[in-house]
Amino acid sequence: MRAATRSGALPRKSRPLALEFVVPDPSLIVMVGAAGSGKSTFAERHFEASEILSSDRFRAVVSGDETDQSATRGAFSLLHRELDRRLAAGSLTVVDATNVQRSARRALLVRAHATKTPAIAIILDLQPATVLARNADRGRVVDATVVRRHLAQLRASLDGSEPVIEGEGFVRIVVLRDSADIDRVRISRTPR
Repeated sequence: MRAATRSGALPRKSRPLALEFVVPDPSLIVMVGAAGSGKSTFAERHFEASEILSSDRFRAVVSGDETDQSATRGAFSLLHRELDRRLAAGSLTVVDATNVQRSARRALLVRAHATKTPAIAIILDLQPATVLARNADRGRVVDATVVRRHLAQLRASLDGSEPVIEGEGFVRIVVLRDSADIDRVRISRTPR
């Protein structure tokens, strides 16, 4: 039990400092991580709903079902069209999709570079057991085989003496490796 201070109030429990970083506004924020890693939750916590382009939402637009993987091509066609529009208008935009494959990130970076918009990757690189447990506990469960494939693709992008993602053209890469770090993040904006 904690001792009371002279005033009778209990001392504040020490908390780890927030992980703070600044994003230019406008910019392109690319969420990267396996299904179930918490990308959507993170994006919703730190950005306005109108700033987030979610691949799941675009699947729902195309097929009426955000889990319908057969709608992925059409969903990304719409997502890329909306991304082009937002970047041309100078709007900060967050792409909420797994983006664990280099080709997926490349399609986004080409668009950002065409409009001279800085691109920032926010990578949720949690332990596989944590991601699989989170996926199993959520309302829309992705097959564990798919999640494991996402985790392997993410590892391929991050591991090695020269991680693939570092040479892709992001102006900043933020890698968050545990839930405590994710909870501590604070994002502020600066006009570009």
